[in-house]
Amino acid sequence: HRQVHEVQSYMGHLETSDKESVHLVENEIQARIDNIFSNLERLEILSSKEPPNKRQNAKLRVDQLKYDVQHLQTALRNFQQRRYLREQQERQREELLARTFTANDSATTIPMDETLQYNESLHGAHRGMDELIGSGTNILQGLRDQRVTLKGTHKKILDVANMLGLSNTVMRLIEKRAFQDKFLMLGGMAVTCVLMFLVVHYLT
Repeated sequence: HRQVHEVQSYMGHLETSDKESVHLVENEIQARIDNIFSNLERLEILSSKEPPNKRQNAKLRVDQLKYDVQHLQTALRNFQQRRYLREQQERQREELLARTFTANDSATTIPMDETLQYNESLHGAHRGMDELIGSGTNILQGLRDQRVTLKGTHKKILDVANMLGLSNTVMRLIEKRAFQDKFLMLGGMAVTCVLMFLVVHYLT
């Protein structure tokens, strides 16, 4: 307990120590903590040799001491981490203030090549998508024109068939072929739409 209180008093000196002596205080605290841990190991052995009616109480007291020392160890490490960070910031600040920049200092240039290249790639992708959409629009328009042409052809064939007196069997064959052509046209439109969707989805 006396050693723990001594370490706690040393911990209070850390915040008030200057840069030159703070390392010495840290080393002294760490040495005392290591010594306490060594004594605690011996106390654990001794507590296990206590009579059964006192053993549990002795073990609890040793565990409490161990907890207090671990807390001191954590506090020391936290202080060291804050000090390291503070010293690093001070060094960076001093280096920045001591550095002189010239008009052509390469260290002051901003790396724009990767940004420009990425921007150009995006513009290229947008142009490719515009061309693809335009091509798909032209294909759909061509399919619509073919549908209109097929309708006109079918009507003309019916008129000619009526004029020539073709049989009902021939008329049914013509209508069946026109029906198949209609499904072929719709299937082609559907496949084209699916391809355009996949290209837009994966290229963007």
